[in-house]
Amino acid sequence: MKIALVHYHLRRGGVTSVIMNQAGALAEAGADLLIIAGEAAEINYPFALVEGLGYDPPETELSPADRENGAKQLAEGIIRAMDGHWGCPADVIHVHNPLIQKNSLLIPALEKLINGKYRLLLQNHDLAEDFRPDVYSAGAEYPADCHYAVINSRDLDFLLRAGLKSEGLHLLPNEVSCPASSAGIQRSRYLYPVRAIRRKNIGEALLLSLFIPKGRTVAITLPPSEKDSKRYSRWTSLAASLCLPVEFGVGVNMSLADLLGSAICVLTTSVKEGFGFSFLEPWTAGRAIAGRRIDYVCSDFERSGVRFENMYSSLEIPRKFIAPGIVEQKMENAMKRIYGSFGKDMPERIKQDLEDDLGGKETVDFGRLDEELQETVIRKLCDEPGERRKIIELNPVLEKIAEQQDDPALIEANNRAIKEHYGRKRTMELLLKIYSSVAEKPVNHKISKLKLLELYLDPRRLFLVGISDG
Repeated sequence: MKIALVHYHLRRGGVTSVIMNQAGALAEAGADLLIIAGEAAEINYPFALVEGLGYDPPETELSPADRENGAKQLAEGIIRAMDGHWGCPADVIHVHNPLIQKNSLLIPALEKLINGKYRLLLQNHDLAEDFRPDVYSAGAEYPADCHYAVINSRDLDFLLRAGLKSEGLHLLPNEVSCPASSAGIQRSRYLYPVRAIRRKNIGEALLLSLFIPKGRTVAITLPPSEKDSKRYSRWTSLAASLCLPVEFGVGVNMSLADLLGSAICVLTTSVKEGFGFSFLEPWTAGRAIAGRRIDYVCSDFERSGVRFENMYSSLEIPRKFIAPGIVEQKMENAMKRIYGSFGKDMPERIKQDLEDDLGGKETVDFGRLDEELQETVIRKLCDEPGERRKIIELNPVLEKIAEQQDDPALIEANNRAIKEHYGRKRTMELLLKIYSSVAEKPVNHKISKLKLLELYLDPRRLFLVGISDG
């Protein structure tokens, strides 16, 4: 079977890692593989560079005629790449993250390929409708009459409800590799192996540092990109001023293997993930995970036999710590801004949904607050240490995290489940099964973008640190 894997680039990152793992699985299965990208790359697989497939240049605006011509050229470039390698089209063209607006020509180019009867699989690692208006393709419908793949069951459910048919929509979880863990290192860290971007909810990691035993630290591995650098500086300055037991940037000069070796456990406070590698990889390195659970991610893993302990779905804080009405106002303002960024007016029902969600409650989930309010809570708990007991009473799991110890039987059981359901063999089987369906079963369906917005923009799912525009 001839397979073309297509992406904007092959720079270091999550999607590139997924593509390389898929390429490895396909090579082991004996598939005839070609990787196509918009930037040059040195890889150990057949590769073709297609001009115009990379990210849009900054502030690019094209006339309708230029857009039509550019999309035609891009589609022809992908066809030439396949003809140059095989002398014929691929059996399946597997495109990664095409609905994220990084290249304004890609969606119309894919439509031309679909109209030309090429068999396409569009795999979505995340969707713009999920509070990401900055990468929303407002002017174009999503490609119809081709197969789609997603990486978690929530996205599967939402796309089915938005118009796709089950025979043309596939659940394709990522392959999980096994990181190394060095032996013989003193274990004193709650390790948060993450680049400290906004949705990783760094303020909550600082909050957790108030509840760990003396002599231990919360350790965050890498600083963020420039986009989140001001927020990151806020947290490093706060931790220094309050003498919090938090280490920043520990992964800059120390290997991940050594960091894992020094970890009591792996910590996560992220409020938003696509697949959720961070919930699986630590177990394969012999380390348990503790912290914030993302239900729509973890439920998939639990159905595969992975068990989680010392996790919480919310971290409740007394509302009296925060000025009355401010959380509701910030959330309403955020929803108005987000809808506006999508080119829509916020529906009236959103105000009532927020009132039903937050009104009259004596507590609020710390993860739903923005950085300003999170800092207010942290400072109060530092100024009045006696208040920490109330937080523990509201969240007994904090004592379990503080007393975290290895459970060898749980680690081994989770490791087995992960290898069985997310290992190379399973990835290979799933890919070949899905490709056979794409090649042999044409579909007739399309996505309602309006329905997708309605499903994803649920104010009950709004985490102020999880949005990309504020």
